[in-house]
Amino acid sequence: MLKIAYHPIYKHPLPEGHRFPMEKYDLLPQQLLYDGTCTPENFFEPEIPNNKYFFSVHDPEYFFELLNITLSQKAARKIGFPLSEVLIEREMVIADGTMKASKFALENGIAMNIAGGTHHAFSNRGEAFCMLNDQAIGAKYMQSKGFVDKILIVDLDVHQGNGTAEIFKNDNSVFTFSMHGKSNYPFQKEISDLDIALENNTKDDEYLFILKETLPKLIQQEKPNFIYYLCGVDVIETDKLGKLGLTVEGCRSRDRFVLQTCFDNKIPVMCSMGGGYSKEINIIVNAHANTFRLAQDIYF
Repeated sequence: MLKIAYHPIYKHPLPEGHRFPMEKYDLLPQQLLYDGTCTPENFFEPEIPNNKYFFSVHDPEYFFELLNITLSQKAARKIGFPLSEVLIEREMVIADGTMKASKFALENGIAMNIAGGTHHAFSNRGEAFCMLNDQAIGAKYMQSKGFVDKILIVDLDVHQGNGTAEIFKNDNSVFTFSMHGKSNYPFQKEISDLDIALENNTKDDEYLFILKETLPKLIQQEKPNFIYYLCGVDVIETDKLGKLGLTVEGCRSRDRFVLQTCFDNKIPVMCSMGGGYSKEINIIVNAHANTFRLAQDIYF
């Protein structure tokens, strides 16, 4: 069965007019239930995990400043959300969802988190709606338990996974691959193990050609026994914060190729949703829902 991490805390109240589409975290599971992609049994509710799992990735000083809401004004401003105890709890619960989904992926071939993809969280700071790096935390959790050794992170959000790149820059056991918009945030990029920076308005055919040329070779080269897939839908041409030119169908073809490649190579994959900022919320929800539909089609 496809197991999906979801908690009501994922939809966090924000000031009116805030550009982050927090409502998608309620609408997406509702859509999956409505169209019959999932049943209530597919979902599990994560919790606040032990702090020790955060310390494998994040500096304790930063973590406790976050926990106690004692970050400097400048550091808090970079995160982009009004900080609160509930917001930090939300971030911790999301990380637990990714850790637990990673174990389910090991058992079932794939598992997913309705939220996550917080790849702008560095070891010692947060940025751009990201405070704790859920996939990095999941990766070190899986390795610490002896479940896997070599991990490949496939980050196809429109924005470079700069926090993830920094966290694993000296860690050969985790290979970071980011394919993103060249002129998108972050404007000062970090160095992933492999970065592919795409020109503005890159369309479906070019995007998919590059991905299909790259991912199988990476798998052959690195021989990972676990993959984290960050499947942001901000690559779509209607996205307010992205500059690429994919259609919703092109984004769906991207997901199909990645998931089918993982399935064919028998490599467990854990998916975090990442970004999506199209003006119309139904575009975001449908594009995210496609990833879950494909998971069901390919694996179950």
